[in-house]
Amino acid sequence: MGEYASVNGIDLYYEVHGADNPGPPLVMLHGGVLTFHLSFDALLPELTADRHVIGIELQGHGHTADSDRPFTIRQCADDVLALLDQLGHQQADFFGYSLGGLVSTDIATRHPERVGRLVLAAAHFRPDAYYPEITGPEQNSPRLPTEANFDAMHRAYDEVAPNRDDFFPFMEKIQPAVHEFEPWTPEQLAQITMPVLIIIGDTDFIRLEHAVEMKQLLPDAQLAILPGTKHTEVIRADLVLPMIRPFLAQSPGADLGRTSPVS
Repeated sequence: MGEYASVNGIDLYYEVHGADNPGPPLVMLHGGVLTFHLSFDALLPELTADRHVIGIELQGHGHTADSDRPFTIRQCADDVLALLDQLGHQQADFFGYSLGGLVSTDIATRHPERVGRLVLAAAHFRPDAYYPEITGPEQNSPRLPTEANFDAMHRAYDEVAPNRDDFFPFMEKIQPAVHEFEPWTPEQLAQITMPVLIIIGDTDFIRLEHAVEMKQLLPDAQLAILPGTKHTEVIRADLVLPMIRPFLAQSPGADLGRTSPVS
């Protein structure tokens, strides 16, 4: 179902789904060490009924092999923009989950003209947003992924990865990118003037007060806190679809959608 695009020295895997309408597509960016489908399959049937959806698997994730280059949020953002340039999309709506939310935030701060509407699920803008047990030695916190969560990640990787042996080394490689990145400043967040929907679980990795602060710093943001929901459960159709469908439905039409593809 998918294709590869040569961008910035890697072969980036992507899939295109849904209605081919003239408006901007919805770009969906998965969580860390997840695949596009493991992250978003619960939402795709409804979102693709009337939206043009582009699912991308970032460097080292799913079908996209890792490479010798460093793994950074900035590099992933540049890869996504390069792909959109090749596909001829001047602007898109973005739905980023966890790592995908960080990549989407980087695009929105540096290239706000490329983003129509932005959904950030279980994402943060400073490394200290995590509860201490997420990066510490704690093993019994209800916020942490379960063994079943980890097994599902590993199985999804093994099913599609070009190099199955890379799973554990890649997990180690990406930790600094999500735990030690340079935080976005209030001034940078103020550049995200497009409508933003922040979604977080009440038992998330992310501290609730951090999500509230992010909502207050963004010029046009809404915040949803999902009850009884962990970080690994945030992409739940029963609560998320009724929020994101009307939010994304307000996206502009054909005048912002497509330019001529790069040959």
